[in-house]
Amino acid sequence: MKYSFAGLVFAMFFNISCYKKVDSTISSTSSTMYFPDATGANWETQTISSLSWNQSAIQPLKDFLVQNNTKSFMILVNGRIVMEEYFNSHTATTTWPWNSAGKTLVTAATGIAQQEGLLNINTRVSDFLGTGWTNAPLNKENLITSKHLLTMTSGLSDANNLVIPSNLTYLADAGTKWSYHNVFQKLMDVVAKASNQNFESFFNAKIKSKLGMDGFWNNGLIFKIYHSNTRSMARVGILALNKGKWNNEQIITQSFFNESITSSQTINPSYGYLWWLNGKTSFMVPGGQVNFMGSLVPNAPTDMYAAMGAEDQRIYVIPSKNMVVVRMGDASDPTNPSFAVSGFDNALWQKINSLIK
Repeated sequence: MKYSFAGLVFAMFFNISCYKKVDSTISSTSSTMYFPDATGANWETQTISSLSWNQSAIQPLKDFLVQNNTKSFMILVNGRIVMEEYFNSHTATTTWPWNSAGKTLVTAATGIAQQEGLLNINTRVSDFLGTGWTNAPLNKENLITSKHLLTMTSGLSDANNLVIPSNLTYLADAGTKWSYHNVFQKLMDVVAKASNQNFESFFNAKIKSKLGMDGFWNNGLIFKIYHSNTRSMARVGILALNKGKWNNEQIITQSFFNESITSSQTINPSYGYLWWLNGKTSFMVPGGQVNFMGSLVPNAPTDMYAAMGAEDQRIYVIPSKNMVVVRMGDASDPTNPSFAVSGFDNALWQKINSLIK
């Protein structure tokens, strides 16, 4: 499927539905970092009033979320829940697909495999998968490393997102072209081969169980998609806010995590290792080769990095505010359901800014 710059146009789709707020169990105003336990039954909260935020902006934000087909929404500060809203029969236990926001989970698993000495991201993919995993000439296939998959610079054609060898044709030498593609999922095969187990088993042991997540990988029409409840998505946001650290354990080395949220190449500076980066001089969007000048989400803090998936699945991480924002739901604009960046992000951050300023 092709993407267009129309995905960057602000739009609202009005489909009013009811919302329901889940009551929190513990209230706190602490500025120290908090990590919820495995059950999350007593997840600490912080009130909007204690943060001196603009309470008159709460209802306009909720209205905007409803109007834009949101299923769930959370704001966390220092790991504590400040807002947690559910709409249109969605609940705290409902699972929902992350879509491409789940790419960042693959990044995390790849980094862990590297720190355990199972792989090196600069090693060619063929060393793990054998030759012929693409339809590119062998000399071109052998140029592709795991790092190229992490950075969307494999050089393989993005004409068909179904990742089978016949579709992975040569477009350009690895590292010379940024092209958003589902070929990143071959990293899952690399991690599986390197760890001598299936990818989900590795992920569950190294990430899911340590964070207390509830999710699972499901085979989608095009690639494996992660599904979870909203709080599990928030847990990953807290891990990302803390640069790969959870409680007292550095699950992902900070050096690798910092690489992940740094411009990974000069072609699209707003892209790290499957993370989208705000505040850069220019950005590209899936399905095109136009380089747009300016920041990815102008209304958002410049230090924000984000996991972004189709139909506006989002984890926004803002270190300068010790904040994580999570959004799950249907596409804000069903007529133009972008696969990553959309005008929804900028419109949402306008509402968030009215709240937190």
